Amino acid sequence: MAKRESRWVCQQCNWSYARHMGRCPNCGAWDSLVEVPLETGDSGTTASAPRSAQRPQPLSQVDLGAVDRIPVLMNEFSRVLGGGLVPGSIVLIGGEPGIGKSTLLLQVAAALGSTEHPVLYVSGEESPRQIKMRAKRLGIEGDPLYLLSETEAGAILAQAGAMQPTPQALVVDSIQTVHNEDMTSAAGSVSQVRECAVSFQRWAKESGVPVFVVGHVTKQGSIAGPKVLEHIVDTVLYLEGDPFHTYRLLRSVKNRFGATSEVGVFEMQEKGLVEVANPSETFLAERMVNVPGSTIAVTMEGTRPLLVEIQALASHTSFGNPRRTVNGLDFNRLLLTVAVLTRRVGLRLDEQDIFANVVGGLQIEEPAADLAVAVALASSLRDQPVPADIAVVGEVGLSGEVRSVSQLESRMSEAARLGFTKIVIPRSMQRKQLRPPDGLTLIPVRSVGEAIEAALGPKR
Repeated sequence: MAKRESRWVCQQCNWSYARHMGRCPNCGAWDSLVEVPLETGDSGTTASAPRSAQRPQPLSQVDLGAVDRIPVLMNEFSRVLGGGLVPGSIVLIGGEPGIGKSTLLLQVAAALGSTEHPVLYVSGEESPRQIKMRAKRLGIEGDPLYLLSETEAGAILAQAGAMQPTPQALVVDSIQTVHNEDMTSAAGSVSQVRECAVSFQRWAKESGVPVFVVGHVTKQGSIAGPKVLEHIVDTVLYLEGDPFHTYRLLRSVKNRFGATSEVGVFEMQEKGLVEVANPSETFLAERMVNVPGSTIAVTMEGTRPLLVEIQALASHTSFGNPRRTVNGLDFNRLLLTVAVLTRRVGLRLDEQDIFANVVGGLQIEEPAADLAVAVALASSLRDQPVPADIAVVGEVGLSGEVRSVSQLESRMSEAARLGFTKIVIPRSMQRKQLRPPDGLTLIPVRSVGEAIEAALGPKR
């Protein structure tokens, strides 16, 4: 018998090799090579590709037609999508196990479905009875939601195409459990994930029915499978949150029909995910005023300004190597801020254990929170509280300067709406002739030292 030929394909970057290796030379991932038999189905092409029936046409002659977004009753979800669901789009939702992906999509499916256009919910991990149990817990009832337990891509699309009336949307949970029967590789492999995603994309564009796809994540927090999966879909959403907190953030990292880095805030309750209409007020509800080490930072999540409390604690260490513990902030940005405070401001932080935390389980990535972290550290070290009516915003440079930030007017409006009367901003922003809201006083500073003095007053 002739020996069957095969290749070793990396499950992270899709590179293939003639022999097995412990580490992929291309992406550096360990134990990611899987043996895949050579077959025509893996390539996704045929020997003679059919000619396209369409002809090129000028941009000015392309007919847009009436492309109206499908309204979603969940305002936070609609906000992340860019104002509604685009017909024929394919949306990928990822997140850690147990974070609430299936719960969120079941609620979205119930909100989208109607008697005229139901929603088809396909699960490769649960039976219809198990989905019904979860729907009962969430208080979801009615016939606008159709359930199907299937893992073959062709059968799923056949059932969706045969539905009468036409479904409003198709939900596939999850892409790693779906396979194509024409391919011999296992479900979840690079070739299966790629081909199934392409088949769902092609069906969505031809039928005009939007498709939601759930994707598992790796230990590093990225979508499992080949990176090409994120390039195939139109929108990529990540559901984030601390498992020990009730708040969940739905973050858009790719959106062909809206702004990226947009965020929707939800709270996990017994009845499922509940929208948080005013997240800033929610995050500050349990704040203790006039406590050293607490500062209010004004951050931006997409186009939404958020006021969050940053807590810092500096405690004298008994060991030669002080600790640096951070939760919700970038660890490297914290080290940068500590170095600037030590070198440029003269604070003796080299003998202090430093702990920094963002209240509410949020994860802040933008540098505009640097100045708030610096003021919180100085407040804890001096044992002087920051006044309760002061908010802080600004990026810290290595020379100790305070750099400008984006969308400052939106940040100021949010701070004024929540009752803050003063805000520390970079002095360079004065050139833009800002118009602060009524009742809000601007405190421009040029350096970190000036910001600390403005927020804490003279050293006692």
